[in-house]
Amino acid sequence: MSSTIAEPTEDLPASNEELETSGTIISVNGLQKIYRGSWLRSAQVHALSGVTLQADAGQVFGLLGPNGAGKTTLIKILLGVIRSSGGSASLFGLPAGSAAARRRVGYLPESLRVDRHHTARSALKYYGRLSGLDGTTIGNRSDELLKLVGLDGRDREPVRRFSKGMLQRLGLAQALMHDPDLLVLDEPTDGLDPVGRSEVRRVIERLRDSGKTIFLNSHILHEVELVCTHLAIMAKGRVLASGPINNLSGPGLNAATSELTIHMEIDLERSTLDELQEQLQPMMSTDAAWQLVRSQATKDLWRVQLNCDDQADVDASVDLVRGMGGSIVTLQPHRHTLEDTFMRLVQQAGAPVPDASS
Repeated sequence: MSSTIAEPTEDLPASNEELETSGTIISVNGLQKIYRGSWLRSAQVHALSGVTLQADAGQVFGLLGPNGAGKTTLIKILLGVIRSSGGSASLFGLPAGSAAARRRVGYLPESLRVDRHHTARSALKYYGRLSGLDGTTIGNRSDELLKLVGLDGRDREPVRRFSKGMLQRLGLAQALMHDPDLLVLDEPTDGLDPVGRSEVRRVIERLRDSGKTIFLNSHILHEVELVCTHLAIMAKGRVLASGPINNLSGPGLNAATSELTIHMEIDLERSTLDELQEQLQPMMSTDAAWQLVRSQATKDLWRVQLNCDDQADVDASVDLVRGMGGSIVTLQPHRHTLEDTFMRLVQQAGAPVPDASS
C-alpha cells in the first residue's frame, strides 16, 4: 500500500489547554550560552550572545541560519536539555525546561532513533506510555496520527524497512502523541530527498492549518519560506532579524536597504556619462554598478543597478536620464526577496553563507 500522505477528513482535536495557549508561547530575552574552555582548549565558545525573540500561539516560527548559528543550542535550552549562561527563556509563561512546560511540548529531534524491532504502531504505543497515556487513548491517537502522517497502511511493518522520510513522519506522529500545545522540530527535512521533504512538509502544513503552534529550526531557506508564518534569522549566536516572514522579504530591516531595485540599460553619448553617473550616485550601491554592454563610435549602452526608496525615485531617475539625452532600452524592477535579506544579513555578520536551496 502507498505510503504517501492521506488527507484526513476529520479535524484534528483541539488542544486540551486551549484557553491557556493564547498569546505568547515562547519568550526569550537576552539569552546567552557560553561553553567554558577545558585544559585541552582554553578558549570559551559563545554559542548564544543575547538572543531575544517571541513566538505566539498559532504561529509557525522558524529559526533560519547557517550551521553553527546557535539554533540547536537555543532549542536545547527551551527543552531543558542544557542550561543557559544568562538571560531568560520561558514557555507558556513557565521557566523553559521545567516539568510543567515540557509536558506541553512535542519534540522531533534531528535524527530520531527508533529501535529496529518496533513497528510504527508499537513505537507509538511505547511513546504514548512514556507520556503517561492510557491504552484506549493510545489506540485512538495512534489511528488518528498514522492516518495524518500517511503510515496507516504501513503501521505493522518493522521500522527497519522505513525510508528516512517515513521515519521522519513517524517522528512527527510520536511528537504529537500526547496532543502538545507546542511542537518543536529540529531540522525536520534535513537529509531527505525531494519526495521525503514534500511529505514531511505536507504534514507540517496540515498541523499549521489546524492551529498548532510550531517552532522549527532549519538551514534550508526554501523549506522555511514554504511553511513558516514568522521567522528569526540567526548567525554566530545572534538574532539578525525577526518578524512576520512577509516583512522580512522587503527592506524595513535596515535603513540602507531600498524598497525597489531597478536594472536599467541606458543608451547615451559618452560625453554625458560622467555627469549622469554623478547625478545617479546617491542611488547606486557601488561604483561598479555601471557595466558596459555595447560600445559604438559616439554612444555606448550601459547597464546600471539603482536602489530606489519609492516610485517617485524611479520616475526621477527616468526623467534625469531622458533629460540628458539618454535612451532607456530596458527597465526591470526587482523586489527584494527573503533570500536577498538572508544572504545580506548573514554576509554582514561575517558568517559562512550556506546554499539556500540545499
